[in-house]
Amino acid sequence: MDKIWSEMYEAARSVLNERRISDYVTCGEVAAAVVSKSGRIYTGVCIDTCSTLGICAERNAIFNMITNGENEIDKVLCILPDGSCGAPCGACRELMVQLMAGKYHDVEIMLDYKECRTIKLGEITPYWWIK
Repeated sequence: MDKIWSEMYEAARSVLNERRISDYVTCGEVAAAVVSKSGRIYTGVCIDTCSTLGICAERNAIFNMITNGENEIDKVLCILPDGSCGAPCGACRELMVQLMAGKYHDVEIMLDYKECRTIKLGEITPYWWIK
């Protein structure tokens, strides 16, 4: 396994911290790390609200990357509450496709950290509306 995946896993794990912020908002049940094309790691956590105004951990990490002046993703890793990894949801995939139209196909996603199994975004979004 490439060292970057271990670094991403540890970065995401360091922000994984389930907690209740208010009677209406929870966060930290899921954490994510993205690596930009420059090689920098950005993290984010899910934020859930009772009125669907929340955000997934992957999009939060991507927005963190954008806030810091970058806009191209190389790798994505998401940690679920049990410590396993999983693929981004449709909304997260849609953001990555729109952000990197024409270049999103090669974004690498960690599906199973223990087995070091990855997949390309283009493989799980083969017939997206944006080419």
